[in-house]
Amino acid sequence: MSDSARQAARAAKGKSTIGKAVLGKGTRVTGKSRDRLQTQLKKQYEAGASIRTLARSTGRSYGFIHNVLVESHVELRGRGGANRRKNPAD
Repeated sequence: MSDSARQAARAAKGKSTIGKAVLGKGTRVTGKSRDRLQTQLKKQYEAGASIRTLARSTGRSYGFIHNVLVESHVELRGRGGANRRKNPAD
């Protein structure tokens, strides 16, 4: 079975794919594949995607995505939601 056939079979079983890399749940991501993943997640996060959205799309945990972004030296955004501020006129 060729590598592309293996990747297609894994993808068909519900594994998440990032570009050409196939990420099975719980598999270690190291070396060049981790570097590629960091680059892609960093771009998506800086474009406005949330950590939770990235976790869902990759099939990875929130903590995994958070750690990858920290390793990538991304400036993480604060928690979401409405920020109530006092009116400066008061």
